[in-house]
Amino acid sequence: MALVTTDIDFLRSTIAQRSGNVISADHSYLLESRLAPVAQSAGLADVRALVAELRTDAQTLLHDKVTEAMTINETSFFRDIQPFDALKDHVLPDLVEKRASMRSLSIWSGASSSGQEAYSIAIAIRTYFPQLNDWSVRILGTDLSQEMVQRTVDGVYSQFEVNRGLPASLLVRSFDRKGLNWQVKPELRGLVEARKMNLTENWSTVAQHDVVFLRNVLIYFDVKIKERILKRVHQSMRPGGYLFLGGGETLIQLNVPFERVTIGKTVCFRPVSK
Repeated sequence: MALVTTDIDFLRSTIAQRSGNVISADHSYLLESRLAPVAQSAGLADVRALVAELRTDAQTLLHDKVTEAMTINETSFFRDIQPFDALKDHVLPDLVEKRASMRSLSIWSGASSSGQEAYSIAIAIRTYFPQLNDWSVRILGTDLSQEMVQRTVDGVYSQFEVNRGLPASLLVRSFDRKGLNWQVKPELRGLVEARKMNLTENWSTVAQHDVVFLRNVLIYFDVKIKERILKRVHQSMRPGGYLFLGGGETLIQLNVPFERVTIGKTVCFRPVSK
């Protein structure tokens, strides 16, 4: 049975409240296609029955599953290569010099989905910066979905996934065969910590980060939520750090303490004092 308007409005409101993801009325058709498997796994007849169940209790695991199902988990290794070129050719050399006395480096991959971005960063560090082998290097990958967090912890990817953006030389160097799949080598998995995090809730990444990748996620939030997230990101960054957003994302008309800089063929943002 198709969703009625009140069901659609309830789902859009629930998802927005729990994740900040504002689903356009024009895209409400996605609700049925993405939530049908959630209803089925919960033993419910259809999405309308799922809505009825959700209405009975606002704090169930079912709400989490619904919210996660409406989150886009599109990612790949070295996705949109320019930020990684900037990381390798400019950002990391700059930080190696500036953090020499500390001998520590912290990088956060926010909304990292199944971990390809975090591991791309780890691969770049271990491949091109052997001088960091005896530094304290920490890469934090966070995501709203516990399933995606677990995938990052496991570091296991299909042949299709490793074929997307990962050169054969880096595949052989950085992965071990695991049946029909590939698993990130233990020394690289040891660099990456995976944690569940909802960017719209109160959070702390504990460490102060030198680099933050927060790509292709702000587009789903309204202006107020974008500003709140970015101000928290600013608080989590060390002076002189670098923030990378998605190629189509901008800080224009946002009241946030970052300045835009061009590095090679991409742009990034530097934290400034408030």
